[in-house]
Amino acid sequence: MPEYDILLVGAGAAGLLAARTLAQAGRRVAILEARNRPGGRIHTFTDHGFTGPTEGGAEFLHGDVARSQALLLEAGIITHDTGGSNFEAAEGKAQEAEGFFIEDMPLLLQKLHSLEHDVPLAEFLAQQFPDEQYRELRDTVTRFAEGYDAADARRASSFALREEWSGNGAEDSPRPEGGYGRLIDWLVQEVQAAGGVLHLSTIVEEVRWQAGQVEIKCQGGPTFLAAQALLTLPLGVLQAEEGTAGYVRFTPELPAYRAAAMALGVGPVIKFLLEFQEPFWQAPSAEVGQPMPEMGFLFSDAAVPTWWSQFPDTRPLLTGWVAGPAAAALRETSEADLLTLALDTLAYLFGSTTSFLRQQLRAHRVVNWGADPFARGAYAYATVGSAAAYQVLNQPIEDTLFFAGEGLYEGAHTGTVEAALVSGETAAKRILGQ
Repeated sequence: MPEYDILLVGAGAAGLLAARTLAQAGRRVAILEARNRPGGRIHTFTDHGFTGPTEGGAEFLHGDVARSQALLLEAGIITHDTGGSNFEAAEGKAQEAEGFFIEDMPLLLQKLHSLEHDVPLAEFLAQQFPDEQYRELRDTVTRFAEGYDAADARRASSFALREEWSGNGAEDSPRPEGGYGRLIDWLVQEVQAAGGVLHLSTIVEEVRWQAGQVEIKCQGGPTFLAAQALLTLPLGVLQAEEGTAGYVRFTPELPAYRAAAMALGVGPVIKFLLEFQEPFWQAPSAEVGQPMPEMGFLFSDAAVPTWWSQFPDTRPLLTGWVAGPAAAALRETSEADLLTLALDTLAYLFGSTTSFLRQQLRAHRVVNWGADPFARGAYAYATVGSAAAYQVLNQPIEDTLFFAGEGLYEGAHTGTVEAALVSGETAAKRILGQ
């Protein structure tokens, strides 16, 4: 049985940066990753017929994400700003939109800042905006929280959303050139250069532990030993029930940690990646009755409500997005049916036909993160009472078991790559006693 100082479970952004930090400090580390690739919910791919790097997972840098920007700079990876016009569509009619946010945002923030005690967003809206005149506001705010944050409005923290909506610069959302996968590849090289070992296709089934010793059993028989372990399991995996795909057993069990994980929110996302022969949406034609020239983002009342292009890049790739409860309702839907749903949506939005869009389609992929057994969701959101749960999950167990990851981050960048990086690095420094 291989023996290391520290075993890390998960080769996503948190696990890789933690492993680099520990390996460069002289610790013998190994990362156990269930997938056949590193990156976790960062997945940049170039296969499936796509003509360039395509993001199945994380794509943008949201706001002032200092650790992400510093690492990209260190890795020599530049970023490109998004661009183009924003459109909104309802009842089949599209028009150029002024921005991402809510018309009554000042009033909404005023009410949020007057809150003395945190409540779920749905409860806040019902209490503060009960009248019929605010129906549109209630609906818009709920759709925004569920679409952008992948949150369930019945659980999402009003305080956390208040902080987010009060301004974090998230409207400035550049992309790393060549995709986030370049950062993952660089971090893997950094870990290996410092002596760290990466084991792919290594599915952890059980973590046996006692003070000062960890034994990790993996599917198919491999077992690994170390004095300590850092687990960067996605929050959805920590919430998994015994007997379901992705479940990891702890021996002895950790009931307080399971309960804390269940108290937090994690939302599913389905990402639709459709590359066409040409950017059909740029100009009117016999097949396109409602073009949207230089479209950046499109928000609508359709089944797949959010779309964006690669503008200013001219690559004819459209990305669709369904999140939160709407994505949960589609969790078990087949990829073929999801593709049809996406094409039907685009036909409705652009005044076209599904058959024309199928003819134009060069490459496609649907990434259903809620149905992924090693993710069981896309990213976390804060619930009422999250602070107590974070305190439990970020507390080491007998200086032997440590936890980190995007879902355990507490701060202004919840649900982002930044959250994962900061959490992983913080946990590594805690192990090192810094």
